[in-house]
Amino acid sequence: QVQLVESGGGLVQAGGSLRLSCTASGRTFSIYAMGWFRQAPGKEREFVGGISRNGGITDYSDSVQGRFTISRDNAKNTVYLQMNSLKPEDTAVYYCARGVTSASSKYARDYAYWGQGTQVTVSS
Repeated sequence: QVQLVESGGGLVQAGGSLRLSCTASGRTFSIYAMGWFRQAPGKEREFVGGISRNGGITDYSDSVQGRFTISRDNAKNTVYLQMNSLKPEDTAVYYCARGVTSASSKYARDYAYWGQGTQVTVSS
């Protein structure tokens, strides 16, 4: 069983930055794509960004493109989400997830394991 633990969430003012981290247990981290999703109150979970197994391919939702950057360190079993120019509408619980293949996907069904989530709140 793979466990994913997110950290780095918190309260930040609009225009500020946060970096989320997600560390995975086990020895198979480098085989699979990783993704970040978020869920705001009363809304469905949505794709934020994804990264292929070796980090060579990244993908972002239109709402965060140019502001967020996803990266990974396979030696540390960790994936990151650098969030800049944060907006109040970025407020949500952020989840990392491990894919079922080596390729990034924007669909939740293509991710087998999920973290518990970390709260990000952006004040105006």
